[in-house]
Amino acid sequence: MLLRDMANYESNLDLCFSALGDPTRRMILQRLAQGEASVSELAKPHDMALPSFMEHLRKLEAAGLVTTRKQGRTRTCELSPTAFTPAKNWLSEQSAVWEARLDGFDNYINTLMKEPNT
Repeated sequence: MLLRDMANYESNLDLCFSALGDPTRRMILQRLAQGEASVSELAKPHDMALPSFMEHLRKLEAAGLVTTRKQGRTRTCELSPTAFTPAKNWLSEQSAVWEARLDGFDNYINTLMKEPNT
């Protein structure tokens, strides 16, 4: 991966994890996992002004987690089909690294246990 591509990849991950770091945004994502919804429907359970709520939606859009479309006066939101792919891939890579390290440690312990006590 080129350095430029790596910087873009990491920037996208930063946006994704930053978006996921807020409980309001996670609740929005949980609701959208059930299907698309209007902004007013999404905002209803949250005790905040609409401009504050819209800032949460903008962060989710910037992270590529949510897409919106406007039809007349209604803005509808939906979960992006590949919303969690970058985060999922990164977490899988990290999991593989740690599994390999733990397997190596397990092998080392088993080797030590097989050696006769001196």
